[in-house]
Order: sequence, then structure tokens, then C-alpha cells
Amino acid sequence: MTWPVDTEKLDRVRAAMADQDLDALVVRAPDQVLYLTNYWSMKGYAMAVFPREGEPTLAVLVPQVEDAAEVAWTTDIRPFAGYHPDDPRPPSARSLEVALDVLREKGLTGRVGIELSQVSQGVDRMMGEPTVFTMDYFRAFEEVADEVVDAVPLLTRARMIKTPQELERMRIANELAALALEAVRRDIRPGMSTAEVGARWEGYVHQIGVGYEGRVRMARGFSLVWSGDGIRTFTPTKGEPVVADEPTLFEIWVCADGYWNDLTKNMLAAGELTSRYDRLLSDLLAIFDEAIAYARPGAEMAGLDRLIRRRIVEAGYEEPSHPVSHGVGARAHEPPWPHQAAGGTLEAGMVIAIEPGTYFPGGGGLRLEDNFWIGDDGAVKLCRYEDDFR
Repeated sequence: MTWPVDTEKLDRVRAAMADQDLDALVVRAPDQVLYLTNYWSMKGYAMAVFPREGEPTLAVLVPQVEDAAEVAWTTDIRPFAGYHPDDPRPPSARSLEVALDVLREKGLTGRVGIELSQVSQGVDRMMGEPTVFTMDYFRAFEEVADEVVDAVPLLTRARMIKTPQELERMRIANELAALALEAVRRDIRPGMSTAEVGARWEGYVHQIGVGYEGRVRMARGFSLVWSGDGIRTFTPTKGEPVVADEPTLFEIWVCADGYWNDLTKNMLAAGELTSRYDRLLSDLLAIFDEAIAYARPGAEMAGLDRLIRRRIVEAGYEEPSHPVSHGVGARAHEPPWPHQAAGGTLEAGMVIAIEPGTYFPGGGGLRLEDNFWIGDDGAVKLCRYEDDFR
């Protein structure tokens, strides 16, 4: 249940470090630690010191040492105590101390990159409550390094292009989502609460995901489920009854050993779609197909957003209030951000979500969403679960 060292990914990071004359990167956000070491922290206290040359160092809580040794791409694992009777400081202070000692010990005190501008971070494996940074954390590096710079732009650029291993890990997350959707589709009935439906889907992901094909240590599903007029965007599952003849919409995410998907799939619990939903689904499928065809290397990212929104309005609907595309990887939402304020173009190796949707005044609506790998010949869908659910 581990992965071989992803040399393609790590070599890309080191080449970027050489271009910027960085001695080391020091990261603490769980998704960045995972990206550089393959260790998905049980709590957000783990840290990684990643030198331009030589072996990385991973600092973990004492109970995590065995777990880290089984999966990490380094043998230099430094434990620190979560609690010590002679040291009342929180664990984050001790992990920082380990990282600073490693920089001194290995002579990595020239130009050091740390996470200065991270907008968000992936969750830890234990409870989704990663610890965040303090001013004292940032200032501590100024006492060790000659120059402290922001590592986030470098890591962001590296992470936007997925390696074959990363793509395979995301395919696993998407397969778990599809398997759980198929299981729920066998069970769903009108009158069931959307909360029960969501709980069943999340439970299936965990049940089949842990140990899946001997390749997954931990898998979790996260869901928002609505049905009929209860369909909204950016609202919680309310537990309304599943209805017949209208969609039950699943906004869902699977995280498998730190790699994510982000999907919106739909089911018909019973009956046949009403005429307005039948038309809406046909219109959105056409828009979805056009957006997928657009998403090729060299396509302007801002153009993808404009295309989807323009086609939704032209079809006679309101454009969505939510983003219609974003990157996916070691976070469910990460760069690139194809929106109208963004520059740049899509590149081969990126993975993006595409999610056209529209919502009726007073309730109801529909969204389609899948994740796509941008290959040389265009976008490749990563989840096999169908979008036409009629």
C-alpha cells in the first residue's frame, strides 16, 4: 500500500529550485508534505525539509513514525513529541524546532523557501483540521536562513502538471466514487432522506476504499446531496425526501491517500424526468461536450469560463454563481483556475474539473461535473460514471 518514488515529480521541483537558487524548501501544509514525501499526515503537525540535493527530512509525531516509515520517500524521519512534561508548548513548536535544526545540521541556510502565500491547504488524514501558521513561525526562519522566500509559486507551478503516478492515484479516487455511486443507485428510493443517501455513499467509499486493490491505505468520501426543488448550490444537505421524476444531485469528493477528485453526478430514483428537466439535461450535456472539446493544450483558460457561461445564457438559463472550472490534485480545488480574470493557457498534463450548471428561481436545477486530464489530443474524462442519467 505504497507508491514508488515519483522521480519525475521530484526532479521537476529540484530543477525549479536550481533555477531560483534555493537551498531547500520547508513545507507544513498536509498537501505539500504529501506532494514532496508521499506522507499524508495524521495531524497537520508534520513538516518536510526538501533540499535541492540530498535526502529530504520528514518530521512526524512519535506515534506516526512507523506509518511514515512505511510510505515516505525518505528514510530520514525525525520524531517529535505531541506532549512533553518538561515542554508545555504545542506540537507545532516542536516540529518547527526539528525543521530549523535540520537546516542548520545540513547547512541549508542560504536561500530557503517556505509557504508564505498559501490560500488554502488540503486536510490531514485524521480529522480534517490542519494547523495553520503564525507570525512566529514565519519569523523563525529569518533567524536561520540568509534569505527566506515564498515557495508557494514554485510548488503551485510544479503541481499543475500531473505525473503518470499522480494521474493513476486520481483515477483510483474516481473509481471509488463510481463504485459507491453504483451501490447507492441500487438502494435509492423516493422518500429516503438526502442525508441517508449521502451517508450511504460516504460509507461505501470508506468501506470499499480502505485497502482497495491493495493500493489504498485510507479513503474518505465527502458529499452534499439534494433532490428536486431542494437542489441548491453552496448549501448543506438538508435531509429533504428524495423525489421521483426529478434529479437527486450528488456533489461529491473522494480523497484516496491524499489525492482527490471533485464530481457532480445525478440519479433518477424512480419514474421519468419531467419535460423541463429532460430539456435542461440535454442542453447541459451539449454545453458540457462543447467545453470538453475546447479543453485542449493551448486553449485560453479564460475562454473556457466564457464559453460555458455564454452557452448557458444562450440556452435560456441563468449562469451559475459558482466557478465552472478549476484544478484538482492533492487538493480538491487547486490551480489552475480557468476563469475570466485568469491569464494563461491549458497545458498537457493538467487535471481540471469542468462543471456547467444552472438553477431555477425558487429551487431545483442541475449541474454536471467531472475531472479531465488534458492530454496532447484533448481532454480525457477520469470518472466512468455516466452523466446522462435518464
